[in-house]
Amino acid sequence: MEKKVLGAEEKKVLNSMFWRSHLVFTNFNMVKMEANGFTLTMTPAIESIYKDDPEGKKEAYLRHQNFFNTHAVPFSFIAGLSYAMEKEHHDNGSVDGQTIESIKASLMGPTAGMFDSLFFNCLRIIAAGIGIGLCAEGSILGTIIFILIYGVSQSVVKYFFINAGYVYGTSFIDAVFSSGLMSALTKAASVLGLMMVGAMTAQMVNVPLNLTLNVGQTSVVVQDVVNQIFPGLLGVLLLFFLVRLIKKGARPTQLIIGIFVFALVGAFIHIF
Repeated sequence: MEKKVLGAEEKKVLNSMFWRSHLVFTNFNMVKMEANGFTLTMTPAIESIYKDDPEGKKEAYLRHQNFFNTHAVPFSFIAGLSYAMEKEHHDNGSVDGQTIESIKASLMGPTAGMFDSLFFNCLRIIAAGIGIGLCAEGSILGTIIFILIYGVSQSVVKYFFINAGYVYGTSFIDAVFSSGLMSALTKAASVLGLMMVGAMTAQMVNVPLNLTLNVGQTSVVVQDVVNQIFPGLLGVLLLFFLVRLIKKGARPTQLIIGIFVFALVGAFIHIF
């Protein structure tokens, strides 16, 4: 793919996004996770692209407030790619808002798994091993080396990634459109995004039903019966119930408080 030559304005925006990308966990919460940090990182790009388009700016901010979560390093690559896609969306409309959201959703899962293994499970252990050994001998170099190996290395990679996301993202989009693969890519990204949401639901949404039915001399554990029929069914039903409430105007905070109260009551009467 052809490498795009950056202009002065684009370099300024990318540098600003790079520094902001270190605030990835700004106002992190269990509803949207890194969405606030991602929106903050995208602010220079959105302000630059949509400076004369208030409605487009509003849509872009709302678009990037959707649920988002990945490792802090590929976070910057996805932000740079989103900048390129937002620019294409505004300049010629070749990329629509749904495509931007779908590609973001499809990338966050695989990149999180890849870079969690590389940085968190590998590099962090190596850095900690060296640092702890030096600190045990009373040397301050242990702390400094840990920060350099584990912290600074991430920042350096983030700088190259945010530029690569934008530079190669634009040419990637151009190549995909010229080959007519955009519709297939959008569909594939949407399917992968839905798969990631489904996998996260199965892993993170748990309804520990503690209900036993006594029939004569036999005891039937309802949770075991349900899991034999459809593993994770109660979590899926809870998810769709909450989505329906959100569509009707319920706020996520209200739902969290409601689940908390319901769980306490259920635990008190031994349903959970």
